[in-house]
Amino acid sequence: MDVSGIFPALTTPFAADGSVSIPDLKHNIERYNRTGLAGYAVMGSTGETVLLSHGEWERVLIAVKESAAADKRLIAGTGMESTADTIHRTKIAAELGYQVALVKTPHYYKPVYKPELLITHYRRVADASSIPVLLYSVPQFTGITMEAPEVGVLAGHPNIIGIKESSGHVQRVGEMVAATPSSFSVLTGGGGVVLPSVIVGAKGAILAAASAMPERYVELYDLTRRGQLEKARELQLALMQMSKVFGSEAGIAGIKFVMDQRGYRGGVPRPPLLPISDALKHKLVELLNALEPVAARA
Repeated sequence: MDVSGIFPALTTPFAADGSVSIPDLKHNIERYNRTGLAGYAVMGSTGETVLLSHGEWERVLIAVKESAAADKRLIAGTGMESTADTIHRTKIAAELGYQVALVKTPHYYKPVYKPELLITHYRRVADASSIPVLLYSVPQFTGITMEAPEVGVLAGHPNIIGIKESSGHVQRVGEMVAATPSSFSVLTGGGGVVLPSVIVGAKGAILAAASAMPERYVELYDLTRRGQLEKARELQLALMQMSKVFGSEAGIAGIKFVMDQRGYRGGVPRPPLLPISDALKHKLVELLNALEPVAARA
C-alpha cells in the first residue's frame, strides 16, 4: 500500500445544534477531490475524534468513503485505549472500505507504557487486522513518544507499513528512516517541517494544516520531490508561521477558521474546545493574506 504524498488530517464540521454535519463534510471532500491530495486521514486528532461517539465516528467514515474520489487513499483513525477496542474499530474501518488503519499510541496508563508494551499492543492489532497499520506517535496530545528502536522492531511486522510521526522533530524522522526498510513509510505530522522531513527520507505527511491549505502543502511536497529546493524553501518558510500558530495558539478552532476563509466548511469546534478569539482571527487573516501571493509565485 502506497501512503506517500500529502494527506489532510480531516476536521469534523458540526451543525448549529452541535451534531456532526455530514453535508458540510461531503462539501469539503468534494472540494478536496479536485486537489492533488493523495487521500484522506479520517478520524485522527484533528477530527476531534475523542469528542465523538462511536456512532458519530462510524458515520463520518461512511460519509468520507461515499464522497472520496476513487483515486484517493483512505486512512481511518482506529486507535483506542484498549487493544480489543482498537482491533474492533480497525475491523469496522476495513469493512467500510478503508485501506489503512492509523493507530495512535494508548496513553492513559503512562508509567507502564514502555516500548515492550507498545510493541506487543501493535503486533496484536496488526495480527488481527485485514488492512495495513500505520503507527501514530503524537506526544503533544498523548505524552507518549515512539522512538526509532521500537519503530524499527515493529517495521519487521508484515502488516505494519509506516508511521505518522507528529513530534515535529526532523532528527526523529531521520532516525526512523534509518532504522526501517525502504518499504516502510515514515510520514511527518508537522506542517512546519515537511521540507526537511522529505529531504531526510519521509515519504509524505499527514497534516492538520492541509485541511485548510491543501494546495499549498501539495505544492510544497511536489517542489521538494522535484528538487526545486529554493522554491520549496520559500514556500515552507511562508507556511511555517501559520503552522506554528495552529500548533501553539489556535489549534483545531484556528484550522477551522482558515477553512471558512478559503471556501471550506470549518465552523466551530465541539465543547469543551472553544472558538478562537477575534485577535487570533485577525492574526490568521493577516498570515493568510501574506501567504497566498507567496504560494502563487512558488
